[in-house]
Amino acid sequence: MADVEKNGEARWYVAHTYSGYENKVKVDIEKTIENRKLEDQIFEVLVPMQDVVEVKDGKKKQVSKKLFPGYVLVNMIMNDATWYVVRNTRGVTGFVGPGSKPVPLTESEMKNLGIRVPEMEIDVEVGDIVKVVAGAWEGTVGTITDINTGKQSVTIEVDIFGRATSVEISFMDVTKMD
Repeated sequence: MADVEKNGEARWYVAHTYSGYENKVKVDIEKTIENRKLEDQIFEVLVPMQDVVEVKDGKKKQVSKKLFPGYVLVNMIMNDATWYVVRNTRGVTGFVGPGSKPVPLTESEMKNLGIRVPEMEIDVEVGDIVKVVAGAWEGTVGTITDINTGKQSVTIEVDIFGRATSVEISFMDVTKMD
């Protein structure tokens, strides 16, 4: 069964489908969302398409093709109910991830797919002290040396083995210390 996301945050997950069933799966998941009133947990279902030019009978024709045949992207809060709905939709064979543990797409993977990552603003300045609240550096306290709004990250200086070291952390993973 799926683990509940710690912070109940919506992320993009990839569901594997039978080839040719992508649009049917999308429609079926959207119907289930409506029927089960899950609009506040499953937000969007995408079948990424790409416009390509095909030459048929000597004529150029623009057509849309599936970017990832056999896959559907789902923006949702992962919990037992949402996992069950998607996993048990006719045509879905499972989520992408090891075993039954779905792995969400990273921000860079989302950007590469053309999925807009919501811009975050952060109320900190260079010199502020922040605490890392998630990820590999969780619990670490450091001083902000740089803010990169394009990458949605801050660079903090932390003390590792008595040496000052710069570490880049996502806006979502830090909180300002008072």
